[in-house]
Amino acid sequence: MPTAKTKTVWFCKECGNESPKWMGRCPACGEWNTMVEETVATGKKQSGAVMSVPGAGHKPVPLSHIDSSVETRISLNNAEMDRILGGGLVEGSLVLIGGEPGIGKSTLSLQIPLYCKNLKTLYVTGEESARQVKLRAARIGGDDVNCMIYSETLMENIIREAREMMPDLMIVDSVQTMFSQNVESSPGSVTQIKETAAMLLRFAKETGVPVILIGHITKEGSIAGPKILEHIVDVVLQFEGDNRGTYRLLRSIKNRFGSTSELAVFEMTGKGLREVSNPSEMLIPMHEEGLSGVAVSAMLDGTRPFLIEVQALVSSAAYGTPQRSATGFDVRRLNMLLAVLEKRAGFKLSVKDVFLNMAGGLKVNDPACDLAVICAVLSSNFDFAIPADICFAGEIGLSGEVRPVAQTERRVIEAARLGFKKIYVSSFSSLEALAGQADGIEIIKVTDVPALCRSLFKG
Repeated sequence: MPTAKTKTVWFCKECGNESPKWMGRCPACGEWNTMVEETVATGKKQSGAVMSVPGAGHKPVPLSHIDSSVETRISLNNAEMDRILGGGLVEGSLVLIGGEPGIGKSTLSLQIPLYCKNLKTLYVTGEESARQVKLRAARIGGDDVNCMIYSETLMENIIREAREMMPDLMIVDSVQTMFSQNVESSPGSVTQIKETAAMLLRFAKETGVPVILIGHITKEGSIAGPKILEHIVDVVLQFEGDNRGTYRLLRSIKNRFGSTSELAVFEMTGKGLREVSNPSEMLIPMHEEGLSGVAVSAMLDGTRPFLIEVQALVSSAAYGTPQRSATGFDVRRLNMLLAVLEKRAGFKLSVKDVFLNMAGGLKVNDPACDLAVICAVLSSNFDFAIPADICFAGEIGLSGEVRPVAQTERRVIEAARLGFKKIYVSSFSSLEALAGQADGIEIIKVTDVPALCRSLFKG
């Protein structure tokens, strides 16, 4: 029987494009220095490369005849996970969870079967032994009767066991450690990850068993492996936050069955990840009153309103060029807001260092935080403490005007629920939908930055 021949090819780590020689720039996606060399086999069938889907071989069906009923979802007995997935795990879906080492990916994936006692789960571990998984399960607690541990890295064995067992859920930790004997390359390579993902996708779509994949990330923060991995899967979730702290943020990057604007918050404890139903508990001030440079913003992430503390420090520049630093906030937007303060309101900040920080390790992209950023910067510049019962929600335009933001009513209601007495919003905000739901909080409308300063710093 003739043996398979091998050849050396170059793959792009970003898009998976194949090339017979190395090139500095990928001709497909245009990224630089992404080509990696791998040895592949020729002359033998790549079983996982071509995916067979349900209904293959049938005749085309008119779009109007296709059943459009709501997908069947599986509750994970975790309110945060169910919400970020769009109401639960869809049958036959492929979910990818990425994050830094030690941030809680394996802990979260093991908590799911332990807290869902009626969910028969096949937990495939390629990084740890079965005994290590057992020790973590003992620490987490829960019911382990229906959780089957399978320590294996060969995909052909995994698929065979999964088809015999037919679980309700399958978890693979991690996709970079799995390999197929149809590919002559090491685990974690571009070719192996493509083959592994194709085999798992085919299994999920043919059987209707949802599969959760754990993925490593690169030093740049993107999921390791070819970009095609993120295109294949249905849902991409990524952990954020400092793994040295206690809080973890799980953000939806891609979701074919729900919104990508959702955010799940967890706290790492000795017994695993605890759901944080009220994120404001970690983001609002945790210090004594009377400190300058602190303002609270009523922001919105997806459909969830919560309040976050914005911290700023303004000091005289120690060197010739003033520093501009922002943690959790776009530094280019900070520079724009500082330019607005100088041009439209007359505050000379061009010779001062400005440092900005968002509490809790959260990365903020909501324009409603503009108002709180400006107030925190001015508070530090004047060394004037903003009262702790005041919060802000507004976007700043280039002409210095305070622009309204989406769903202002929900922000006001959340601020009132947490005991804030005043909230600054745009004078153009529509608040008719409140209808007495925000009693006890005073709504102060401002038109521009000078009007804000006159109202806030009049003392």
